[in-house]
Amino acid sequence: MTASVFLVHGGLWEAMDAEAFWGTPGITDGLSAALAPEGMAVLAPDRPQRASAWDVEVAALGEQLAKRSGPVRIVGASNGCTVAVLLALRFPELVDRLLLAWPATGDDAAANQRAHAGMVKRGCPPEVADELLAGGILRGVTDEQVASLARIRVGVLPSVPENPSHQRKTVDALLRSIRGSRELVGCPEPPTPAFRMSNDPPYLDQLLRTIVEFVN
Repeated sequence: MTASVFLVHGGLWEAMDAEAFWGTPGITDGLSAALAPEGMAVLAPDRPQRASAWDVEVAALGEQLAKRSGPVRIVGASNGCTVAVLLALRFPELVDRLLLAWPATGDDAAANQRAHAGMVKRGCPPEVADELLAGGILRGVTDEQVASLARIRVGVLPSVPENPSHQRKTVDALLRSIRGSRELVGCPEPPTPAFRMSNDPPYLDQLLRTIVEFVN
């Protein structure tokens, strides 16, 4: 059966969508072109904006995931890593690879405080923000759930350089917790100006190669 790549964009209680995260930086088109010869479809759905709980997001994206007949390789980004993990746990018969890219730091009081303040400022009820930010290494999932991902192939792609919302310690904790997981070549998050800055090779080319190698 032909595999699919399922991209889960970042953001939390803000106007982020798949086009801004994956499309505009060139990732969706680049992956589609690179994986077309393999017969792989690339899907980049929008997460529900301002969802009241992680389960709301999982239910919405799960409807699309359930329509796939072949194996699915999920790429979660930033806070989308939470949704990606929960989807992998909900659909163990479909998801056989999981890439956690730029995982948002969930076990840091200062990071959660900043995130909470920003969410409330954007209209999120404080109690909803509390629920969404709760968790362990990753928001919205327990560390036991994270460890259970050892049954599938897992890659972790760090933010380089790290920043207060995407800290190196989160990458290290995931690598320790998920037996058999491995670190992939890191870069800045795609929506940021740093990702668009020229380097050698360009970050886009580097990221596309990394994802293609992981999902193949």
